[in-house]
This record gives sequence, C-alpha cells and structure tokens, in this order.
Amino acid sequence: MSISSVSGADRVMAIRAQILERNAALQKAAQVGGTAAPAPNTAGGAGNSFGATLEAALKQVNASQNAANQASEAYERGETVDVAQVMMARQKASIAFEATLQTRNKLLSAYKDIMSMPV
Repeated sequence: MSISSVSGADRVMAIRAQILERNAALQKAAQVGGTAAPAPNTAGGAGNSFGATLEAALKQVNASQNAANQASEAYERGETVDVAQVMMARQKASIAFEATLQTRNKLLSAYKDIMSMPV
C-alpha cells in the first residue's frame, strides 16, 4: 500500500468523522428548537420509521448526485461555475454513494447472519 493511499484513507475517515459530528449537532439543534425528528419505532409496531429514514437518505444521495451532474454540465457548457465547486459537488456525491453502498452491504450481511441462525 502506498503512502498516498494511506493519507487518502485518513482524509476520508476525517471527512466521515466531520459528517457524523455535524449530524449529531443538527439532531441536538432540532431537539432544542422544538422540532425534533420523530424517534425510531422500537416497539416493533406498525411504524415504518426505518423504511422512511432509508428512503429519505436515498433521496438525499440522489439529490446530491443530480446537483453534481448539473454542476458538471454547467461547467462543460462554459457557464460561470467555479471548478472547485464542481469538484466539491462531485466528491460529496461520491462519498454519499459510497456510504450508501457500505450501508447496503452491512444490511445484507446482517440479513444473511440472521437467516443462517438456527431457530
């Protein structure tokens, strides 16, 4: 493994840590402001908060990818778009997609583990 790939992995982990910190701060701010997000349904009732949360996350990833594509197309057309903004949009979309992919992989792994448990 080269040194540049190690520093790249460190940067990705640092960005991930920042995202998690911002997410926690936003959740705290929402709770303090009186508009707290609905609590997840732990009773196993008829609620679909997991599905709704997953759907919202997928919509955010899709919106991020669409924004990155629009920024790229605007830059290619020669409109006044900063190349740094285009690259940031592309990186955000890439990281969001990678996180979604890893989440999917973990969910599939958990499903396989549960299905292989003896009853």
